[in-house]
Amino acid sequence: MNIFYQVIGEGRELSLFQMAIRAFIIFLIALIFIRFSSRRTFGMNSPFDNVISVLLGAILGRAVIGPSPFISTVIAALVIVVLHRLFAWIALYSDLFGSLIKGNAKIIYKDKTIIRKNMKRFFITDKDLLEGIRLQGNVESLDEIKSAYIERDGKISVIKK
Repeated sequence: MNIFYQVIGEGRELSLFQMAIRAFIIFLIALIFIRFSSRRTFGMNSPFDNVISVLLGAILGRAVIGPSPFISTVIAALVIVVLHRLFAWIALYSDLFGSLIKGNAKIIYKDKTIIRKNMKRFFITDKDLLEGIRLQGNVESLDEIKSAYIERDGKISVIKK
């Protein structure tokens, strides 16, 4: 273990070589953790999935520059990945738990009526709604759609008439 710490360094006084080695190791560890946490972590951008990328970046960055002990920092990142994986697994089998950590889609337009309460709740303007129906529904007018939802990942989905 002594050789390991000679190569990666300890504390805040790190050489350029030690930081480069740490960056290389952390890159590989982050890649393994992200692959383990599943493809959906970065494929969908829900708050539940984004939290892992923010936390991994913050935690693993500390291991590269040295303000935290290397092994402890890697263990902390692993705990975050395992928790993300565990919560996703529980949400797979429990709709209630899934709703708590991932949220639910909310209707923002139905049968020629804009649901202003839900639009305000998610800070969606009329322009955002129109942009969403153009992008997702490939239509130009609310008259051409039956309903629109704000999905759990923040995107607007459209059901045409």
